[in-house]
Amino acid sequence: MRSRLNGRAPNTVSLFASGLASPVGHSAADFGYRRRVTQDANLLFDITLTDEQAMMRDTVRKFTATQIRPHIRKADEAARAPDGFYAKSAELGFNMVQLADELGGMGAPRSPVSNMLLAEDLAHGDMALAIGALSSLSFINAVLDNGTDAQQKALLPAFASESFVAASVALMEPSTRFDPNKLKTRAQKTSDGYTLKGEKCLVPIADLADLMLVIADLDGVPSAFVVKKGAAGMSLVTEEFMGLRPLSMSRVTLDNVKVAANDKLGSDDKPFNLERLVDLARIGLGALTVGTGQAVLDYVTLYCNDRVAFGEPISHRQSVAFMIADIAIELDALRLLTYKAAGRAEQGLPFHREAFLVRVQAAEKGMKIGTDGVQLLGGHGFIREHPVELWYRNLRAIALLEGAVVI
Repeated sequence: MRSRLNGRAPNTVSLFASGLASPVGHSAADFGYRRRVTQDANLLFDITLTDEQAMMRDTVRKFTATQIRPHIRKADEAARAPDGFYAKSAELGFNMVQLADELGGMGAPRSPVSNMLLAEDLAHGDMALAIGALSSLSFINAVLDNGTDAQQKALLPAFASESFVAASVALMEPSTRFDPNKLKTRAQKTSDGYTLKGEKCLVPIADLADLMLVIADLDGVPSAFVVKKGAAGMSLVTEEFMGLRPLSMSRVTLDNVKVAANDKLGSDDKPFNLERLVDLARIGLGALTVGTGQAVLDYVTLYCNDRVAFGEPISHRQSVAFMIADIAIELDALRLLTYKAAGRAEQGLPFHREAFLVRVQAAEKGMKIGTDGVQLLGGHGFIREHPVELWYRNLRAIALLEGAVVI
């Protein structure tokens, strides 16, 4: 999905994806768009996967089919990840791919697109386990985007292995209508560093995390601080929710937690960029919704084709067929929005607007997909024999999460 527009004219797929061409074979010139295409070439994006991305998807999908999907019911009922799951997920190597050679990684370019695809494919197995597996990658991406060279060298080599090193990003706060730009968690500068005071919620795998990136307000400026496990003044309470049950999410209280001066991410020349972090996390939410929504669509399509009532499959009824079609339409619309936002982020183009649209669409349509999936199963949608009720509960969390998966 890297930009392939240099050196050749944009293809019809790229034009259609940006809203500048018709899917029925007409060219942009047929509608008088030639001048607009020239003026707005930065609106184009390429949705063609590289060979490496296609190989990665194949590997992750096999992992999802063997290590996630068979275990989701037991994991949901036990309210914890399967034994050894995070260690197995680390063996895929996605935490080290984007780390530079000098950090012990593979030296691949920073790729929001690859990370977005990873989130989608893992969530096709289970959203909760996907968020847990990607929590450390979120921390890594935040440090790659915002950390100084010295901070990257100090923090990231620990992740350059196939062993699971837990880390997390703490952004959400327990307040009505949480706004990332109006943080209540405060940082105060001291003679030898900073102190943090406040409360965070819905922090993924905080109970396991060796490192936590806490986003706090410092003199009116959003800033990020690395807090190490067991820091004095930091306490955790693991909470349970109707969905995402295998994912341990904690409320984190910071009572004058001291951090060193070099634990403030970034520098005066390279300040922490909260908007970018939030936008990338919103694309991550879109990817999680697409993956889980696709699982719903796959299941209800087979179910409705196999379920016979009054002598024929229920999919022959218009009301059923139209509802399945609506799920497919909303899912493809969200997928295109998500891919476009990730593609623009990878090309270095502005993507704030696109990420916001992904956030709105994922929150609204993700919940509707889950609701319609349960409805299509009728009475079977209410019982735990079928996984659709589980996916429904997980999809309802999308409207609440902010900063969970930074792609």
